[in-house]
Amino acid sequence: MNPQEIFLVRNSFRQVRPIADQTAALFYARLFELDPSLRPLFHGDMREQGRKLMDFLGSAVDRLDRLDEFLPSVRALGIRHAGHGIQYKHYAAIGTALLWTLGKGLGPAFTVEVREAWNTVYATLAGTMIDAAKVAA
Repeated sequence: MNPQEIFLVRNSFRQVRPIADQTAALFYARLFELDPSLRPLFHGDMREQGRKLMDFLGSAVDRLDRLDEFLPSVRALGIRHAGHGIQYKHYAAIGTALLWTLGKGLGPAFTVEVREAWNTVYATLAGTMIDAAKVAA
């Protein structure tokens, strides 16, 4: 990622972070609308799951300029997700739900440039997770 993309992602995440619980709830509601087959894969406290999601995104955003330090955690998460039933085909819905949620949370601040920067982040993270799951299988 280039410095401008990193700036856009960090700045936009700063705006969403104060409403993290609502952001996560919106994300999961949209995700289950897009792909209802994912709902049974999520057990337990969805608020806690939402916190984990936001913490993961925060960690990724914090390390965008040194992503190589974070990728081992991303790979491990991809392997764990595969063990819970997340498949390659699910990542498209996850990415769509994430971008939709950011758009809702940021409103007019979710410009084309911000969306493209987030798309780059998601593609990198999802691609790493998918590759790790394939290697582990």
